[in-house]
Amino acid sequence: MRTSLLGLLAGTAAIVIAASSANAADLPSRRAPAPVYNAVPAFTWTGFYAGLNAGYGWNAGTSRHYDPAFGYVGSGKTGGFTGGGQVGYNYQIGMFVIGAETDLQYASVGNKGGYYGPIYYRGDSNGYFGTIRARAGVAFDRALVYGTGGFAYGDIGGNSSSDALLGYRRNRDANGGYTLGAGVEYAFTNNVTAKVEGLYVNLDTKSNYALGGVYSGRRDAEFGVVRAGLNYKFD
Repeated sequence: MRTSLLGLLAGTAAIVIAASSANAADLPSRRAPAPVYNAVPAFTWTGFYAGLNAGYGWNAGTSRHYDPAFGYVGSGKTGGFTGGGQVGYNYQIGMFVIGAETDLQYASVGNKGGYYGPIYYRGDSNGYFGTIRARAGVAFDRALVYGTGGFAYGDIGGNSSSDALLGYRRNRDANGGYTLGAGVEYAFTNNVTAKVEGLYVNLDTKSNYALGGVYSGRRDAEFGVVRAGLNYKFD
């Protein structure tokens, strides 16, 4: 009798434990849910951008005047402020970035004057230039090191010539040429980038002719530019 009672109690306890375990398995967990992980998208240089820049330019060419006995003589080099805007597009392939950019700049880098014998010819330092360039570089996450080159055009000012009827004057036709350079750009946010860039610009030689060809002046339109800029990259 005692043995049967003990067996009944043991069986009842086993049933109760099994039922409690089943009910516990059905209850919701009290542990906090695993945090949702949203991956931050990797930065890419691909996209259109526009911005502004400012810097310093210096004339690498010479300012000369025509002397009937000695030909073109004299020289002078000057420098000054440059500034303007740019628009462009980048496309990133792995670490490599290729693209194109065009800009238009005010440039105060023209020769300011010179002498023809005892006569001083006034110069004009105001002018402009623009470029249409390809860009190619290597990206290190948000930093981009690149080279650039392409077509350049503009009129950066220069010496005037003497006209007996019209006084000092010079031609103001735009010249074409080429440009080469390099730079470093860094993305502070996904949309705002800053750059430091250097360019060498070589435009065709310009001549200024006085009435009847009595006086004429010529200058080499070569100049360098170092500038800093900010760009906004569109998503």
